[in-house]
Amino acid sequence: MGKMYRIGEAARLLNLKTYVLRFWETEFPQLTPQRTDKGQRLYTEEHIALLRAIRHLLHEKGMTIEGAKKRLQEGAPLAAEGEEHDAPLAEIIEELEDIRRLLVGDGADI
Repeated sequence: MGKMYRIGEAARLLNLKTYVLRFWETEFPQLTPQRTDKGQRLYTEEHIALLRAIRHLLHEKGMTIEGAKKRLQEGAPLAAEGEEHDAPLAEIIEELEDIRRLLVGDGADI
């Protein structure tokens, strides 16, 4: 079994609030984290990838939740043609910007 992330770790990794992850669980049926005996959510690497895809569709592509659900259910590629090559670089840039915000302190609510 791969690495498991608690909800706080997953939220920090994705630069999202924990309540957003909990809400998305109610909207996206494929997002079902495992639970510990005490009820804590545990996200797998696959869940993190799905959360990144959801965040991309909602926040970067500006889709509605219904549109994102449909896109994920269709199994359509998340990047339009020509964007596939930019996706890893864009993700690296986003993660570096998150790190910069943490270091300079303007990401205090992360």
